[in-house]
Amino acid sequence: MVAREQFDLELEAVKDMVIKLAKAAKVQLEGSIAALYQSDVDKAQQVMEADKELDQLDLAINEASILLIARQQPVASDLRKLIVAIRTATDLERMADNAKNIARSAIHLGNDHQLEIHPSLADMRDVAFKMIDLAIEAYKKEDIQLAKKLSELDDLIDGMFGQVMEELLQMTATNPQKIQLVMQMAFSARYIERFGDHLTNIAESIMYLVKGEVYDLNE
Repeated sequence: MVAREQFDLELEAVKDMVIKLAKAAKVQLEGSIAALYQSDVDKAQQVMEADKELDQLDLAINEASILLIARQQPVASDLRKLIVAIRTATDLERMADNAKNIARSAIHLGNDHQLEIHPSLADMRDVAFKMIDLAIEAYKKEDIQLAKKLSELDDLIDGMFGQVMEELLQMTATNPQKIQLVMQMAFSARYIERFGDHLTNIAESIMYLVKGEVYDLNE
């Protein structure tokens, strides 16, 4: 096998690991929100434990990318692919950390707390799911039009977050005895909102990959 073919295979393997990490981050968010709504401490602890595997995958992506850069001295377009793989993996790992923090809120509230979790957290989760699926597709296809749509969905999550926080603030005024629940819901809403921020970063990375230029989708 010639050197270029070997490089392409290893580059594709890195890309596959990034996609695997994205799918795993989605599973983590799903598990953490489920634990919150179901008052399931065991499920939350499973999310906490699984985070270690995502950390290892992030490390593997970084090591494989750096090794390829050092060994092959790739041309500019290939170098961008490896840089974007590292950047994207970092954002995905931080998303997984946010899911872990939601699981921590579920553990803090405990089993059978019999308190109502704000329904909009599930709505925010659903938008985050859509963003993750879109990010995976944009990354696979190197499609900047799909990447740009992530910014629009992030704006939607931001708006939902603001509405949730306003309603939670009102809840503390009328139900001060629920302050612990309100705090954990506020934390969780913030962590989901951060998913959107990281996915917007990924969109910017995809645009850099394709165009070779730095973009700021928050402008």
